[in-house]
Amino acid sequence: MIAIVDYGMGNLRSVEKGIAKAGFAAVVTREPEVVAGAAGVILPGVGAFADAMANLKSTGLLDALHRVLSQGKPFLGICLGMQLLFEVSEEWGETPGLGYFKGRVRRLPGGVKVPHMGWNEVEFSGPSPLFAGIPDRTHFYFVHSYYVDPAEKEIVLAETAYGVRFAAAVGRGKVFGVQFHPEKSSTWGLKILGNFGRLVAECL
Repeated sequence: MIAIVDYGMGNLRSVEKGIAKAGFAAVVTREPEVVAGAAGVILPGVGAFADAMANLKSTGLLDALHRVLSQGKPFLGICLGMQLLFEVSEEWGETPGLGYFKGRVRRLPGGVKVPHMGWNEVEFSGPSPLFAGIPDRTHFYFVHSYYVDPAEKEIVLAETAYGVRFAAAVGRGKVFGVQFHPEKSSTWGLKILGNFGRLVAECL
Protein backbone atom coordinates (compact mmCIF):
# COMPACT_ATOMS: atom_id res chain seq x y z
CA MET A 1 0.00 0.00 0.00
CA ILE A 2 1.16 3.52 -0.84
CA ALA A 3 0.44 6.17 1.79
CA ILE A 4 -0.38 9.69 0.53
CA VAL A 5 0.40 12.01 3.41
CA ASP A 6 -2.44 14.33 4.43
CA TYR A 7 -1.06 17.27 6.39
CA GLY A 8 -3.55 19.79 5.04
CA MET A 9 -1.45 21.08 2.13
CA GLY A 10 -1.69 18.94 -0.97
CA ASN A 11 -3.67 17.87 -4.04
CA LEU A 12 -4.47 14.65 -2.24
CA ARG A 13 -7.40 13.35 -4.25
CA SER A 14 -5.76 14.16 -7.59
CA VAL A 15 -2.68 12.17 -6.56
CA GLU A 16 -4.83 9.32 -5.25
CA LYS A 17 -6.79 9.19 -8.52
CA GLY A 18 -3.55 9.29 -10.52
CA ILE A 19 -2.12 6.34 -8.62
CA ALA A 20 -5.38 4.44 -9.08
CA LYS A 21 -5.40 5.14 -12.85
CA ALA A 22 -1.84 3.80 -12.96
CA GLY A 23 -3.13 0.57 -11.41
CA PHE A 24 -1.91 0.80 -7.84
CA ALA A 25 -3.58 1.04 -4.44
CA ALA A 26 -3.09 4.09 -2.24
CA VAL A 27 -4.62 5.54 0.89
CA VAL A 28 -4.81 9.19 1.93
CA THR A 29 -3.87 9.32 5.61
CA ARG A 30 -2.83 11.62 8.42
CA GLU A 31 -2.07 8.72 10.78
CA PRO A 32 1.68 8.54 11.60
CA GLU A 33 1.59 4.77 12.14
CA VAL A 34 -0.01 4.20 8.73
CA VAL A 35 2.64 6.35 7.04
CA ALA A 36 5.47 4.63 8.91
CA GLY A 37 4.14 1.19 8.02
CA ALA A 38 3.42 1.85 4.34
CA ALA A 39 5.39 0.15 1.58
CA GLY A 40 5.81 3.51 -0.15
CA VAL A 41 5.02 7.14 0.66
CA ILE A 42 3.98 10.14 -1.42
CA LEU A 43 4.33 13.60 0.14
CA PRO A 44 2.38 16.12 -1.96
CA GLY A 45 2.24 19.79 -1.11
CA VAL A 46 1.00 23.23 -2.07
CA GLY A 47 1.59 26.36 0.01
CA ALA A 48 4.15 27.79 2.40
CA PHE A 49 7.18 25.80 3.58
CA ALA A 50 6.99 26.99 7.21
CA ASP A 51 3.29 26.15 7.49
CA ALA A 52 3.96 22.71 6.05
CA MET A 53 6.68 21.93 8.59
CA ALA A 54 4.48 23.22 11.42
CA ASN A 55 1.61 20.99 10.27
CA LEU A 56 3.87 17.93 10.03
CA LYS A 57 5.11 18.53 13.57
CA SER A 58 1.69 19.16 15.09
CA THR A 59 0.20 16.01 13.54
CA GLY A 60 3.09 13.75 14.58
CA LEU A 61 3.87 13.02 10.95
CA LEU A 62 7.37 14.47 11.06
CA ASP A 63 8.83 11.55 13.01
CA ALA A 64 7.03 9.07 10.76
CA LEU A 65 8.56 10.66 7.66
CA HIS A 66 12.04 10.58 9.18
CA ARG A 67 11.55 6.86 9.90
CA VAL A 68 10.45 6.16 6.32
CA LEU A 69 13.38 8.09 4.87
CA SER A 70 15.92 6.46 7.17
CA GLN A 71 14.66 3.03 6.09
CA GLY A 72 15.12 3.88 2.42
CA LYS A 73 11.55 3.01 1.45
CA PRO A 74 10.23 4.29 -1.87
CA PHE A 75 9.31 7.94 -1.35
CA LEU A 76 8.05 10.62 -3.74
CA GLY A 77 7.86 14.29 -2.80
CA ILE A 78 5.74 16.45 -5.13
CA CYS A 79 6.23 20.24 -5.48
CA LEU A 80 6.37 21.54 -1.88
CA GLY A 81 6.79 17.90 -0.84
CA MET A 82 10.06 17.83 -2.81
CA GLN A 83 11.24 21.10 -1.23
CA LEU A 84 10.58 19.75 2.27
CA LEU A 85 13.20 17.04 1.66
CA PHE A 86 15.94 19.70 1.81
CA GLU A 87 17.77 21.29 4.72
CA VAL A 88 16.31 24.79 4.75
CA SER A 89 13.96 27.13 2.90
CA GLU A 90 14.47 30.87 2.45
CA GLU A 91 10.71 31.49 2.27
CA TRP A 92 9.70 34.08 4.91
CA GLY A 93 13.08 33.91 6.63
CA GLU A 94 14.72 30.53 7.13
CA THR A 95 12.86 27.36 8.07
CA PRO A 96 14.56 23.98 8.56
CA GLY A 97 13.23 21.13 6.44
CA LEU A 98 13.52 17.35 6.69
CA GLY A 99 17.19 17.54 5.74
CA TYR A 100 17.28 14.32 3.72
CA PHE A 101 19.03 16.12 0.87
CA LYS A 102 21.65 18.83 1.36
CA GLY A 103 20.74 22.19 -0.13
CA ARG A 104 18.40 25.16 0.08
CA VAL A 105 15.04 26.23 -1.25
CA ARG A 106 15.29 29.62 -2.98
CA ARG A 107 12.81 32.07 -4.54
CA LEU A 108 12.59 32.27 -8.31
CA PRO A 109 14.49 35.34 -9.57
CA GLY A 110 13.02 38.68 -10.56
CA GLY A 111 12.25 39.31 -14.20
CA VAL A 112 9.79 36.42 -14.57
CA LYS A 113 6.19 36.12 -13.46
CA VAL A 114 5.90 34.46 -10.07
CA PRO A 115 4.41 32.04 -9.32
CA HIS A 116 5.57 30.00 -12.26
CA MET A 117 2.41 28.36 -13.60
CA GLY A 118 2.34 26.27 -16.74
CA TRP A 119 3.99 23.61 -18.85
CA ASN A 120 7.79 23.48 -19.02
CA GLU A 121 10.20 21.24 -20.88
CA VAL A 122 12.12 18.92 -18.58
CA GLU A 123 15.56 17.65 -19.57
CA PHE A 124 16.71 14.42 -17.96
CA SER A 125 20.22 14.31 -16.51
CA GLY A 126 20.47 10.54 -16.90
CA PRO A 127 18.46 7.33 -16.57
CA SER A 128 16.14 6.92 -13.59
CA PRO A 129 13.43 4.35 -12.81
CA LEU A 130 11.08 7.28 -12.14
CA PHE A 131 11.33 8.35 -15.81
CA ALA A 132 11.39 4.89 -17.41
CA GLY A 133 9.62 4.97 -20.77
CA ILE A 134 9.29 8.77 -20.83
CA PRO A 135 11.00 10.74 -23.63
CA ASP A 136 13.61 13.31 -22.71
CA ARG A 137 12.41 16.94 -22.95
CA THR A 138 8.83 16.00 -22.12
CA HIS A 139 6.70 18.87 -20.80
CA PHE A 140 5.26 18.74 -17.28
CA TYR A 141 3.00 21.13 -15.36
CA PHE A 142 4.54 23.46 -12.74
CA VAL A 143 2.98 25.71 -10.07
CA HIS A 144 5.58 27.20 -7.70
CA SER A 145 7.41 30.32 -6.53
CA TYR A 146 10.48 28.60 -5.06
CA TYR A 147 12.96 26.04 -6.36
CA VAL A 148 15.55 23.72 -4.82
CA ASP A 149 19.28 24.42 -5.04
CA PRO A 150 20.93 21.08 -4.18
CA ALA A 151 24.41 21.08 -2.64
CA GLU A 152 25.05 17.68 -4.22
CA LYS A 153 24.63 17.95 -7.98
CA GLU A 154 24.70 14.18 -8.41
CA ILE A 155 21.17 13.92 -6.98
CA VAL A 156 19.74 16.05 -9.82
CA LEU A 157 17.74 13.76 -12.12
CA ALA A 158 16.23 16.43 -14.37
CA GLU A 159 16.36 20.18 -14.97
CA THR A 160 14.21 22.92 -16.44
CA ALA A 161 14.52 26.67 -16.88
CA TYR A 162 12.32 29.55 -15.79
CA GLY A 163 14.33 32.67 -15.07
CA VAL A 164 17.04 30.33 -13.83
CA ARG A 165 17.98 26.74 -14.61
CA PHE A 166 16.96 24.56 -11.68
CA ALA A 167 16.36 20.99 -10.59
CA ALA A 168 13.01 19.68 -11.79
CA ALA A 169 13.61 16.29 -10.16
CA VAL A 170 16.02 14.85 -7.62
CA GLY A 171 16.67 11.39 -6.29
CA ARG A 172 18.93 9.07 -4.35
CA GLY A 173 18.23 5.39 -3.89
CA LYS A 174 14.44 5.01 -3.81
CA VAL A 175 13.77 8.55 -2.57
CA PHE A 176 12.63 11.02 -5.23
CA GLY A 177 11.28 14.54 -5.53
CA VAL A 178 9.70 16.35 -8.48
CA GLN A 179 9.06 20.09 -8.60
CA PHE A 180 6.26 19.68 -11.14
CA HIS A 181 2.85 18.06 -10.58
CA PRO A 182 2.65 14.61 -12.22
CA GLU A 183 -1.02 14.37 -11.19
CA LYS A 184 -1.70 17.43 -13.41
CA SER A 185 0.64 16.44 -16.23
CA SER A 186 -1.61 14.22 -18.34
CA THR A 187 -0.31 10.93 -19.79
CA TRP A 188 3.36 11.34 -18.93
CA GLY A 189 2.58 12.46 -15.41
CA LEU A 190 0.51 9.33 -14.87
CA LYS A 191 3.44 7.35 -16.25
CA ILE A 192 5.64 8.76 -13.47
CA LEU A 193 3.09 7.77 -10.83
CA GLY A 194 2.93 4.32 -12.40
CA ASN A 195 6.72 4.00 -12.38
CA PHE A 196 6.72 4.91 -8.70
CA GLY A 197 3.99 2.36 -8.02
CA ARG A 198 6.01 -0.36 -9.74
CA LEU A 199 9.06 0.58 -7.67
CA VAL A 200 6.98 0.13 -4.53
CA ALA A 201 5.64 -3.22 -5.75
CA GLU A 202 9.16 -4.47 -6.50
CA CYS A 203 10.15 -3.78 -2.90
CA LEU A 204 7.38 -5.91 -1.38
